[in-house]
Amino acid sequence: MKNFIDLHLHLDGSLPYTTVRKLMNIHNFQNLSDSQLKEKLSVSENCANLQEYLTKFDFPLLFLQTKFDLELAIFDLLKELRTQGLVYTEIRFAPQFHTQKGLTQEDAVKAVISGLEKFYKWQEQQNDNHYSLHANLILCLMRLPKREYENNLTVQLAAKYANRHVAGIDLAGPEGPIPNKKFRPFFENAKELHIPFTIHAGEAAGPESMREAMDLGTKRIGHGIRCLENNQLVQDLVKQKITLECCATSNLNTKIFKNIDSYPIKTLLSKEIKASLNCDNMTVSNTNLPKEFKLLESKANLTQNEEHQLLLNSINAAFTSDQEKRRLFHIFN
Repeated sequence: MKNFIDLHLHLDGSLPYTTVRKLMNIHNFQNLSDSQLKEKLSVSENCANLQEYLTKFDFPLLFLQTKFDLELAIFDLLKELRTQGLVYTEIRFAPQFHTQKGLTQEDAVKAVISGLEKFYKWQEQQNDNHYSLHANLILCLMRLPKREYENNLTVQLAAKYANRHVAGIDLAGPEGPIPNKKFRPFFENAKELHIPFTIHAGEAAGPESMREAMDLGTKRIGHGIRCLENNQLVQDLVKQKITLECCATSNLNTKIFKNIDSYPIKTLLSKEIKASLNCDNMTVSNTNLPKEFKLLESKANLTQNEEHQLLLNSINAAFTSDQEKRRLFHIFN
């Protein structure tokens, strides 16, 4: 079995269908056929843009509003990722999106941590040939209006639970209407608290969005695939050793690229940009990480050496301990 690392995976966009069915039954939600459920959770080939893509998060969030929901969701997702050969992952979610039924942001964070720790206990009992899957959590700030209080609280929670699997923060949400630079106070606070961070940029918006993310001090950029539109930006990414969290199928879904043959992962590597390959949202995009690698092997002529470099880039950029990085280097070397 091949092994993989995913640094950019959203919890609510990656729930296994079986998990959603369990949660629907628990919440006495009306039964849906397989095709109806797929329409609720996943985009079609005719997805118009990022705005349409983001609508697919509304339905799963209905069933992620209690402690039990969140524990089950992360537990089931990690079990699924382990079967795919993942040995390390960083799963991100926005605690402020899980407060519709009385949970606080902190309750949501504690519930996800609890589910992760239950997975570790389950994993210890398995007697198979899988490498252990280790996971960390990234808490998302939201690029939405009037979220100052909620976003500030998310930063504080990332600091509070830094020793309990919370590895960093992210800025997610629709790119464009509110520029990244408006969120400078949160990232200045994160730097003071020694919280690593990544920022979604260079997806729906172009190089200017990435430039703002870099000005905020990020060492990782979620997507960042549009950097190739600006030669100086490419040079600065290389010079500053910034890692791009590339997500091929997701970028096709949101119409950044028309077909996988033109996906520039090889170009990024040839320019010495520290690219990594990730899923973004397994369920929304109907994909998984083994499938992403196979797709780029067959359609973009990705070589084994290039795949190895993508994985090494992931290890170097991971928000984890030096000890964990040594474990991962051992696995991939």
